[in-house]
Amino acid sequence: MNPITDLCRRLRNNPTIAEKLLWKELRKRTAGGEKFLRQFPIFVPNVAGRKAFYIADFYCARLRLVIEVDGPIHLLRKDYDANRDLVMNELGFNILRFTNDEVENDANKVMEKIMFYLIA
Repeated sequence: MNPITDLCRRLRNNPTIAEKLLWKELRKRTAGGEKFLRQFPIFVPNVAGRKAFYIADFYCARLRLVIEVDGPIHLLRKDYDANRDLVMNELGFNILRFTNDEVENDANKVMEKIMFYLIA
């Protein structure tokens, strides 16, 4: 099987608590009736002309919306995340970021922010 597909499958099978909580809401299509996928690979061109990829925690293809749930590892990857967001924005993707703590401690507020984005 494709190594990228394998990686995405492993990530889907081992979600964080925050990812589980958010997926519980997004999978029901309560977010404006939109369909979301989780741990979805998004391919982007790189400088060498080859394709690179980023894995979106949650992705809505119709709106080109990526939702990221950032755990502690992201504190060490701020430059990487900022560059990733810049590249994806330039390619027409929109990114919403939430921390694990935001999702775990106030999932309703996170869903409100997502809904606000969807109806704006």
